Amino acid sequence: MQATHASETYNDRVVRQFAVMTVVWGLVGMTAGVWIAAQLLWPALNFDVPWLGFGRLRPLHTNAVIFAFGGCALMGTSFYVVQRTCHVRLFSDALAAFVFWGWQLVIVLAAVTLPLGMTQGKEYAELEWPIDILIALVWVAYAVVFFGTIVKRRVPHIFVANWFYGAFILTVAVLHIVNSAAMPAGWTKSYSAYAGAVDAMVQWWYGHNAVGFFLTAGFLGMMYYFVPKQAERPIYSYRLSIVHFWALISIYMWAGPHHLHYTALPDWAQSLGMVFSLMLLAPSWGGMINGIMTLSGAWHKLRTDPILKFLIVSLSFYGMSTFEGPMMSIKTVNALSHYTDWTIGHVHSGALGWVGFITMGSLYALIPRLYGQKEMWSVRLIEWHFWIATIGIAAYAGSMWISGVMQGLMWRAVNPDGTLTYTFIESLKATYPYYAIRLAGGLLYLIGMGMMAWNVYKTIQMAQKSAPTPVLLPDASHL
Repeated sequence: MQATHASETYNDRVVRQFAVMTVVWGLVGMTAGVWIAAQLLWPALNFDVPWLGFGRLRPLHTNAVIFAFGGCALMGTSFYVVQRTCHVRLFSDALAAFVFWGWQLVIVLAAVTLPLGMTQGKEYAELEWPIDILIALVWVAYAVVFFGTIVKRRVPHIFVANWFYGAFILTVAVLHIVNSAAMPAGWTKSYSAYAGAVDAMVQWWYGHNAVGFFLTAGFLGMMYYFVPKQAERPIYSYRLSIVHFWALISIYMWAGPHHLHYTALPDWAQSLGMVFSLMLLAPSWGGMINGIMTLSGAWHKLRTDPILKFLIVSLSFYGMSTFEGPMMSIKTVNALSHYTDWTIGHVHSGALGWVGFITMGSLYALIPRLYGQKEMWSVRLIEWHFWIATIGIAAYAGSMWISGVMQGLMWRAVNPDGTLTYTFIESLKATYPYYAIRLAGGLLYLIGMGMMAWNVYKTIQMAQKSAPTPVLLPDASHL
């Protein structure tokens, strides 16, 4: 039996808080997504109320899913992982509490201001300057807690998951502060510090790296801890994980210009973004292979463990999305895909399949441990959640890929005399059936999230008030 520190315990209170709010904000964000998907079929669902319009609810949906659902998942799991892998309690309980409550305040302020139309108009960076300052303060506190815990670790090495969490924390801080630089014009209005093509370039340097570091590097940290833990196998190749880390973070920073093909951005900058996007395929697939191959010798566990199904299928979606992204960055492909639903399908195969599934799998593994249980209240319900959500993703992404290619072909079709073959309205009418399929897919995914919420509620209800978990001392072989 492994020895424990006589008096020290882990701070699991803040982890439990983040875990529960991840589920809550997941439900909220996905409900908003289903609502606006329904509005594309039935525009009257905005009820002629300005703050219920698509243009205001869509940024609410993206912010809720990325920063509320995803952010809470990342903060909660990183606080759990860094304590277990460093064999110490969090650096500061007070700062950890500030991170939790400060982040919830950011989310609530976003939920109020975005429907009211208070926005900077920058994708994934819509929030106005007072909230941006609050985000920066919370993020600095988050960094202090995380890196402070690493500094006081009891083992000489830093576990690979912490490398990914650390890169995500540092990079997102830089991205946020640089892109959010603005001149205030009152409490609810500001003007960007940048102009024209420079503003677009800075925005998509931020926007794509929000994907690259918030939605990729952070969740890879989750993957590198929970996949080996759930599989009860060591990571397939520790050396590959280090190569994967340095290659990924070195290349990702340069991929942003692929969002700006055929714009006022200089052609050389567009080409640079395309080249680096294509290079990203190698480290991305290296990470996917490393995660999936961790199951070598334990593939049979997939038959009986639905949590592993979530984790491994998430890696499959990660591989698929990181293949599709570089392909869409090629200028000739982008000429067809840009501004179409193909992009929507790409984004959601990554968001629902990679980010959603790795989070759900990790939480299913984590929550019983946090509440002194051996497993979730219902393992069968996890199984049902997996299959319903998988069908939902397939319907959603598949319909958007098909409609996207159709839109691209219809928009560029010309008659012999050079006039357009189809009007925009004709392309929209042709897209309607696919909007219905997308809505059905999103609804299935939301139902799965509801099943998870019920399972989590019953697991917490079932749990007895457990004593704090003592800090494990590292094995002598690790010193």
